[in-house]
Amino acid sequence: MQTVVFDFDGVIHSYTSGWQGVDVCNDPPVGGIRLAIEQIKSLHYRVVVVSTRCSDPTGKKAVEDYLFKHGIRVDEVVAHKPPAIVYIDDRAICFDGKPETLLEKIQTFKPWNKQ
Repeated sequence: MQTVVFDFDGVIHSYTSGWQGVDVCNDPPVGGIRLAIEQIKSLHYRVVVVSTRCSDPTGKKAVEDYLFKHGIRVDEVVAHKPPAIVYIDDRAICFDGKPETLLEKIQTFKPWNKQ
């Protein structure tokens, strides 16, 4: 089974209030994310959620409780990115084979919800 890894904050948890603490995730889910995960799982992908919040036991419980509360079913919740076929993250730059453009991409980067 191939694994798809989702970042939690900004991809599942809308993170509109910003950082409130390791165990505080009160913002609603990103619109449509539950359905997207259901579709991915229905095609037999293993879905893992990753968050640095999970480095702390109370943070991991908060993420798990959030997913349960919002009916988002995943296979695992972890603190570090496991091997996967793809990573879905709101703070990633997709490498295009052109290292000479990386610095500019870093300096001008904005997540999807800040553009």
